[in-house]
Amino acid sequence: MAAPTREVIEHLVAGIVEHPDDVRVRSKQTRNGDLFEVRVNPSDLGKVIGRQGRTAKAIRTVTQAVAGSTRIDFVDVDRQR
Repeated sequence: MAAPTREVIEHLVAGIVEHPDDVRVRSKQTRNGDLFEVRVNPSDLGKVIGRQGRTAKAIRTVTQAVAGSTRIDFVDVDRQR
């Protein structure tokens, strides 16, 4: 189920950022379910999170409606592991 969910997240995020080519979504399996790490251009991070996290919350809500229990973390592409 991770592949379709990953595609949904990529589509949603790419639609609101100015640098859609920088959007990367990685999925990981955890014991609590799927974890999706969304990387965006640093200048787009504010757009993805939104005021008081409203945009990020909306993306999480849509994704959970599609896939069930998931967790999404938003980070910029310059952040190192």
